[in-house]
Amino acid sequence: MAADLSALLHAAVEGVGGTERPGQTRMAEAVQEAVGGKGHLLVQAGTGTGKSLAYLVPAVAHAFDTGRPAIVATATLALQAQIVDRDMPRVAEAVAPLLGRKPTYALVKGRANYLCQHKLVGGFPDEDEGSLLSVGQVDSGMGRLGAEVVRLREWAEVTESGDRDELFPGVSQRAWRQVSVTAHECLGSKCPLVGDCFVERAREAAKDVDVVVTNHSFMAIDAFEGRQMLPEHDLLVVDEGHELVDRVTSTITDELTASMIAAAAKKAGKLADTDQVTEASTFFQGVVDELDDGRLTGLPDGLTLALERVRDTTRAVQSELKPPSPQDNDGARQVARAAIDEVNENAARILEQRELDVAWVGRDPRRGSVLRVAPMSVAMLLRDKVFEDRTVIMTSATLELGGSFDAVAGTLGLRGEGSPSWTGLDVGSPFDYPRQAMAYVAKQLPPPGRDGMAPQTMDEIEALVRAAGGRTLGLFSSTRAAVAAAEVMRSRFADDPRGINFLCQGEDQTATLVRQFASDAATCLFGTLSLWQGVDVPGSACQLVIIDRIPFPRPDDPLASARSQAIAKMGGNGFMAVSATHAALRLAQGAGRLVRRSDDRGIVAFLDSRMMTARYAGFLQKSLPPFWPTTDRTMVLAALQRLDETAADPLPVHQPALRGVTGALEGTAMGDADDARPVAEHTPVARSPRTAVTGGHAWTDEQDAELRDGVESGCTLEELADHLELAPDLVTARMTLLGLELSDAPTMSFD
Repeated sequence: MAADLSALLHAAVEGVGGTERPGQTRMAEAVQEAVGGKGHLLVQAGTGTGKSLAYLVPAVAHAFDTGRPAIVATATLALQAQIVDRDMPRVAEAVAPLLGRKPTYALVKGRANYLCQHKLVGGFPDEDEGSLLSVGQVDSGMGRLGAEVVRLREWAEVTESGDRDELFPGVSQRAWRQVSVTAHECLGSKCPLVGDCFVERAREAAKDVDVVVTNHSFMAIDAFEGRQMLPEHDLLVVDEGHELVDRVTSTITDELTASMIAAAAKKAGKLADTDQVTEASTFFQGVVDELDDGRLTGLPDGLTLALERVRDTTRAVQSELKPPSPQDNDGARQVARAAIDEVNENAARILEQRELDVAWVGRDPRRGSVLRVAPMSVAMLLRDKVFEDRTVIMTSATLELGGSFDAVAGTLGLRGEGSPSWTGLDVGSPFDYPRQAMAYVAKQLPPPGRDGMAPQTMDEIEALVRAAGGRTLGLFSSTRAAVAAAEVMRSRFADDPRGINFLCQGEDQTATLVRQFASDAATCLFGTLSLWQGVDVPGSACQLVIIDRIPFPRPDDPLASARSQAIAKMGGNGFMAVSATHAALRLAQGAGRLVRRSDDRGIVAFLDSRMMTARYAGFLQKSLPPFWPTTDRTMVLAALQRLDETAADPLPVHQPALRGVTGALEGTAMGDADDARPVAEHTPVARSPRTAVTGGHAWTDEQDAELRDGVESGCTLEELADHLELAPDLVTARMTLLGLELSDAPTMSFD
């Protein structure tokens, strides 16, 4: 091994300003053992364990030993950013003296996440009227889309990465489509600007690094389709592993709508005769509109005929769109081919009626009837394509349900005949949950119904938020419920003197909303599924988490019902294996948003009385962190008021980092720059330095003044630390918050 694991971990922990924890050390050792050839590893590591370092350090060591990169796949953009922007720069700096050089790393994502240089210069047809290509300058009358695309053009002139996540604040998906292309629309090596392509440059850079960070979907496509978009590797770390099955299922879910077919015909209309495709879309719509919502246990004759027409007419257009030579395949032709190919392939797949595929009809407010198809299980696909030729480390705060890893392992293809060997390990959490938080069940409320939230539930939300002074993350089981709650609360709090504000998911990019929530104590954020996991808001900005109801799958969810029926046919309990397990996982993730640090305090409020009364309540309760349980409403409201009155200011919130060509921090991916973290704007300083806590020390106004005077006078870090009687790292941290930098010589100022 390149260096001793314990020495590397110790250096890395010091480098990020943390402290070593038994669970972290135990996990790192288990990862190293698995990498050494002892099978796959499923490791549950509670919040605060420091699990990212526990797998990054052995992954880096493995890359140094073998010369092959380690791949780290996450489910959320937030964790990707944490690894690339915060963890890896510090780890690289800290372990470099032990390894002889800085470890290198890169971020790789799907093509649609990046600007397309060819589209920017008009190489593809306009997506929409008022697009980037047709808007020359800011016009006060051009509307939001025009303003966004002008902003995108300006950003395109300065970005080094072309990565959408660098853009702050974000833009709508409609605007982003004006400057990006999908993988199927891309011209690939035939693109005249391939040498300047952000995607190609990022992937080329990733071939020579030690750690490549990506997402579940990209990793799955790479493994399933053999595109070799990721460099060859023999170690894969899947963080947020509880999400893998759903993300993979979503990745290989296909759909078909009449508008989608008609749009494909329109895109190809200038290059081929698409009249029959347009007619097929009309016929398809007439058939699918007559079908009931829900799962199709077979294809009705009318639907079969409609799908055959779509398949056959698009096949004829495919032949017409084939370019005479590769040089003749311009952007317009490629966009048309991609759209026609997708419609053809999706229709053919549904007609095939594969053994594990589930097809169903749904309704979309904007697109009308939607025909979807997805696999009932991806277990064997994961076993064959993901676990076959590499060591896989699967980790999450919630992998063990009901005291066993078996349920999760089964969904991953790790159980049954022919399954690979694996080990399950729970390293616990360093937090004192019973002392830090309460779990409150509002048992006086009526059970949730299908007609939206009861008035009593809205009253309960209002009372809780008022007591908390804002500081609330509301996790709802549906978008409708989240929007309704946000609208009602905005009305009820319109005259509140504290200026309590309510944000709702969908009003901006989720990452932008989370930053707004985290930076203002009087702000509440309401949302659905993607807020239930991955949101990390430590400190006083989040002291109340509200969960409106037990997050069971919808009774008419076609995949959940198909899985339940399949388990029941085999003699199992379909409800407990599918619905209750799904709910337990979501509840554990949602409740885990509250306590993110050892000094966090707060309450998780469950507004579903079934958490106390249902026969499965015990199973759900055991899946939660061991908070102190209560049903005493008066005590909970009083506790929230005390927390609000004594709370420190919210912790400073970093803005998105500027990225270089590898997607990592500009200048740091190859390990040849200092450990500065460029941000879009200066890091905000807490409003009251007297309550702003840095490393456990509360800075006073006087100390801040002395610090500024010392820096202005040219004092060294050692002199400042000695004068203030504080550790140098605390002084450095406070200087960063205040935007102060040490100079090499004393400076003079003139009044």
